[in-house]
Amino acid sequence: MPGVQGVAMAVMVGREDGAPNFALRQFRVESGGHTPRHSHDYEHEVFIVDGAGTVLLEGRENPVRAGDVIYVPADHEHQFRAGDRGLRFLCLVPMSRNCGDPTPGS
Repeated sequence: MPGVQGVAMAVMVGREDGAPNFALRQFRVESGGHTPRHSHDYEHEVFIVDGAGTVLLEGRENPVRAGDVIYVPADHEHQFRAGDRGLRFLCLVPMSRNCGDPTPGS
């Protein structure tokens, strides 16, 4: 997919697990990798599990590291970029949208 570099995504909890309302996804971004710059018509919440990098949100690039929590409002362009050690994060999204097979890095 254009705009994605070094990103792997896995659904940790989703419809197949019987979760009717939310999906929990894990993303691994390689050192120097990044998700696409994109937006959604739904919010999502992100927890940085490991590593460090930056998040572009609301036109600003901010540092992120393990333990940080990021709220991404609906319709806000965002992008995650990994630092030297890579970046691993969890992302919670509503199941009311077709999020079971999301755009990598979304």
